[in-house]
Amino acid sequence: MSQEVIKSTIVPIIYLLSTVLFIFGIKRLSKVKTARQGNTLAAVGMLFAIVGALLELGTVDYRWIIGGMALGTIIGAAFAIRVQMTSMPEMVALFNGFGGIASALVATSVYWRLVVESGATAKVYDALGTDESITVMLSVLIGGITFTGSIVALMKLQGSLKKGQPILLPARHFITFGLLAASIVFGALAVLAGGPDSIIWVLLLAAVSLVLGILLTIPIGGADMPVVVSLLNSYSGVAASMAGFVIGNPLLIIAGAMVGAAGLILTQIMCVAMNRSLLNVLVGGFGVADGASGGGSDEYTGVTSCGPEEAAMVLEDAESVIIIPGYGLAVAQAQHAVRELADLLKARGTKVTYAIHPVAGRMPGHMNVLLAEADVPYEELLEMDEINPEFKSTDVVIILGANDVVNPAATKDPTSPIAGMPILNAHEARSVFVVKRSLSPGYAGIKNELFEYDNTMMIFGDAKKVLQGLIGEVKDL
Repeated sequence: MSQEVIKSTIVPIIYLLSTVLFIFGIKRLSKVKTARQGNTLAAVGMLFAIVGALLELGTVDYRWIIGGMALGTIIGAAFAIRVQMTSMPEMVALFNGFGGIASALVATSVYWRLVVESGATAKVYDALGTDESITVMLSVLIGGITFTGSIVALMKLQGSLKKGQPILLPARHFITFGLLAASIVFGALAVLAGGPDSIIWVLLLAAVSLVLGILLTIPIGGADMPVVVSLLNSYSGVAASMAGFVIGNPLLIIAGAMVGAAGLILTQIMCVAMNRSLLNVLVGGFGVADGASGGGSDEYTGVTSCGPEEAAMVLEDAESVIIIPGYGLAVAQAQHAVRELADLLKARGTKVTYAIHPVAGRMPGHMNVLLAEADVPYEELLEMDEINPEFKSTDVVIILGANDVVNPAATKDPTSPIAGMPILNAHEARSVFVVKRSLSPGYAGIKNELFEYDNTMMIFGDAKKVLQGLIGEVKDL
């Protein structure tokens, strides 16, 4: 079969099949029950995409291709096997960064090959075409921002950068807009330039984009990390789509656009769930300690605490229980313990469901993934809008490491930093048990009024140890 036939017939069919697999993969990822199948479909689609790209290229040095794939497979497998569930958001942020820098490097390599190595003296837009030369600059800009922004997000999620708090530089908006203007100028000069020396403008654009990624992310506090992770995911998709235009690969354009659109939609969902605009998130500052209206344990009065034994006595007569998972559950790796407790309660005739807030944890869907690892039945996982009407008729709510997403101040205090944010109405239940290590505030940096409610009892300790204690007590009932 000739190379011309392969390029004109076989490759488009492979790309079409790959696109279909990507679409169905994303669709299956929307539900916990089918998420694993969706991931497999998308992975097979990517395999087809690689095969199609290699067939389109024709004669290539497969030693480099096989070597790169082998190295990537080893690194990816090592990450996937070793990563803890608590570190999954950091891993997602890192992969977003890898996607961004890969797109930027592809665009830069095309520019280097056609303009610098060839020693062409013509204008760049003559060598590449006007559209392609512009997309080269966009790919470098967006890819660079995505890379350093993702690294900063990773450090914030780890707490290694000012414990996830916003870093507000003086005149930061002026600096940011100045760098954005500089990136436009450098990009334009790179497009209009000619000859090998024009690479300097691309390198300057890359440097500015890397700095911009840092400046755009450091003002954003830990409370907004779910939004940031999904937004950076969108950036990586847009950068990939731009790289697709650069190399003339329609599948990369389509796949990048799909990722960009999905990430943007998810970002909007996260913003709605937090009652915050995207601009408000990007401006940053949410969670600054000195701007908060509370947060220290000495500001609480009338807090009641108990142990697993007292909680088990209340659970003995409960007909319905709602479990609200939070990041503390992930930190303690207590997902299997909570499943065991739920099974014990269900065996006694108690109705058990899980309330999932869209921004609980450190990334979109974090709690769903965490509970799916423990094989919690997906039909028991109820989203906020579906579960909120149930709280008034619920006997017991068990909150495991969640904080801001159950804080009544969001609906009762118009001066609160989280005022207007939709929350899980746990305070409406007959009895509420909050499992936390201490009275420390959540990412918003404010006290949780729920802790002082008459129907709330704190159970201080590691979530896994507390649940194990509850399991033992329930077995003895």
